[in-house]
Formats: sequence, structure tokens, C-alpha cells
Amino acid sequence: MSSFVTTAFVQQYKANVQLKLQQMGSRLRSAVTVETYMGKAAKAVEQVGPVEAVARTTRHGDTPLIHTPHDARWVHPKDYEWADLIDDQDKLRMLIDPQSPYSRNAAVALGRSIDRAIITAMDSDTTAKTGEDGDVNTAFVAGGGTIVAAGGTGMSVAKLRAAKLALMNADVDVDNEDLFVAIKGKEHDELLQDTLAVNLDYTTKPVLVEGRIFQFMGFNFIHTQLLGDDPAAPGTTRCPCWARSGVHLGMWNDINVKISERADKSYSTQVYAKGTFGATRIEEGKCVEIECA
Repeated sequence: MSSFVTTAFVQQYKANVQLKLQQMGSRLRSAVTVETYMGKAAKAVEQVGPVEAVARTTRHGDTPLIHTPHDARWVHPKDYEWADLIDDQDKLRMLIDPQSPYSRNAAVALGRSIDRAIITAMDSDTTAKTGEDGDVNTAFVAGGGTIVAAGGTGMSVAKLRAAKLALMNADVDVDNEDLFVAIKGKEHDELLQDTLAVNLDYTTKPVLVEGRIFQFMGFNFIHTQLLGDDPAAPGTTRCPCWARSGVHLGMWNDINVKISERADKSYSTQVYAKGTFGATRIEEGKCVEIECA
């Protein structure tokens, strides 16, 4: 049993267990491609590079052979787990059975681990594994990713325009791809202060829904406080911007919660959760990092 469970002991007839403020599971999983795998690593996608046609200049000439470039992007799994014990004696002192909230707490913790894996995969400091054997490191910018510099300012329409331009310059099909931007509460508030984002004089339709911006300029906004700062510039948040097909989540073992009795722990009830998964960029050109001071 958690050493802090005594705070839940009660003397009254009614009691509830309420999960404290936290992100309730994964928010980014639905914004990336997802597949199930087995083995120590998996080839997320076989990539075929662009080719160009050649002009025919003579009659009955030799057939030109255009060598099509091939590549592959790999994803590697990591194991995650969580567990806590519930003593029978503690159950007698409480007016609720904590098994259900413990299970829920475990599941949402694993969900946040999925989001952290996706965020790490999109980070400009993370190298992706490429090549037919997955032994080639591809850096973010070298692979075609773009960084929109902080420039001493926070999130703004100007930075979103720069991100959209970078995607279009990389030939991302912005008309048919689902595009996303992950932001923290601070960046959302900065957009609310940007006249170009919320003033109907500059937009063809309202973007505010009960004080929230969910969609703007073709981007779907996902709020998460899990975003990290730039290690080289503390206080500068890295907000990933991506096309759904540009980021991949590999699931080896989905979130699984088990409740069992532990004979080696005085027959306490154990709530156990586990999951095995990993994430990677599929193409750097489909990813943009927006720095917000």
C-alpha cells in the first residue's frame, strides 16, 4: 500500500477517491499512425524516394532505367510498468475499495508515457533510425525537419504561418493531411492574445469554442503540459507541429492492467499495469518544431 494511503482513512460514512490533477491518459495517440509489432525492433515503413522522368530524344532509343531509391524507418520498443499494493487492513479502515481508482491511475500514467514517447520522437534532438537494417541515424534538420526559432516571442500566427510554409515547401499535402500542433496552456493563451487568430476581421469563421482554440489555419491544436523545454535555452518550449503520416507509434503490448493477490506480501492486493511501445518520425519533412520563448 502506498505510504500516503493513511490520508484516505475516514471516520464518516461517505467517502470518495478522486484522482488529483493530471493529464488523463494519452492525447497524442490518435494524432499519429499506429501499428502492432513483435520482436526487438520493427520496420515501421518501407520508403520509396522521388524519381524524375527523362525526355525522349530519339526514335527507337534504349529504354532508360531510373534507379528508384529505397529506405526504411525503424521503431524500437521500451517496456513500461506500474504497481502498488492495497492491504486488507487498510480496506477495513476505508469506506471505499481503492482498486478501481488505482487501476485508473495506473492506466492514465501509462497513457502519459505514450505521449512522452511520441513527443521525444518528434524532438529535434532525437535521431531516427533508418536504413534497411536500422543502423543509420537521421538527424532532425539533416533529414528535412524545420525549426521555427523562438526569436524572443511566444506562440503566434506568424510562427504558425512559418510552420505551414515549411510543410508546403517540403511538399506535404496540406489539403488532405491531418495537421497537428501540440501546445501548453501558455502557448494557447498567447494565441488568444493574437488579434490575427481570434478577430473575425481576419478570419472567415470563428475559431473560439467556449474560450478554446481547437482548429486554426488548418492545424488541430492538442493541449498537453508534457512538452519539454529546449535544453540549450531554459524557458523556451518546443511545440511540435506535424502531419499525421509523419509520426508513428509502434505497439508491442498495449496498456494492460491486472489485479491479483500477492502471497509474498501478506496476501495484499496488487494493482499492476504494463505496456511496451515506441515512437519514431517517419519523415522529417512532415515535422516542424516551433520554439516559444
